[in-house]
Amino acid sequence: MTTTLPPIGGLEFASFQLRPGVSEHTLRQAALAVEQHLLHHQPGFVSHTLWRGDDDSYVDLVLADSRERAVALCQLWPDDPHGAHFLSLLAPGSALLAFYQRVA
Repeated sequence: MTTTLPPIGGLEFASFQLRPGVSEHTLRQAALAVEQHLLHHQPGFVSHTLWRGDDDSYVDLVLADSRERAVALCQLWPDDPHGAHFLSLLAPGSALLAFYQRVA
């Protein structure tokens, strides 16, 4: 069976470190809750993934149908209980956030 993703036109890229004492398991559970309870219900949402680097840094990626939608999705996190919980797991001052528009 082949599944087709909706068109991807925007990307939210957030790199960060975990707050001391927070486990990767806790982070994964929080990411799953954000996906299930917040992102999947939003128009323009395509995909959400979480990545770990060799230096134990993390990257959170949200794909959307446009850059504008990626920004709008990101703005929902602080006011949503699941998003706020995820954000509370990040080391203060470690997050770098960027948005991208697809060009090819």
